Amino acid sequence: MDGVVGSIIPIILFVLFFVMMFGIGFILNMLMKTTWFPAYLFVIVIVPAVIISYWKKDLSFFGNIEAYSLVDLLTACAGLVGAIISGTTIRMLRRSGFKMF
Repeated sequence: MDGVVGSIIPIILFVLFFVMMFGIGFILNMLMKTTWFPAYLFVIVIVPAVIISYWKKDLSFFGNIEAYSLVDLLTACAGLVGAIISGTTIRMLRRSGFKMF
């Protein structure tokens, strides 16, 4: 049972971060009328904040990067993909004639 639960948790994380960043990005795009702001925000603010909060001074740069597991990196990628797809969706809706706020 532990193996099944251990393999489901990363899938739930990927979907959760994708949906969360898509939703936040979609709302920000509607309110601020910018297309790519959520993707920039993710790269400029969220990624460095996570890296700095888990940075260990006793490890080298590559040692700190290697400390992240594949699940951590794929979860971050899922969030970034959600932010990018929210911008693409808003752009497509605006080109189709929909006006948001």
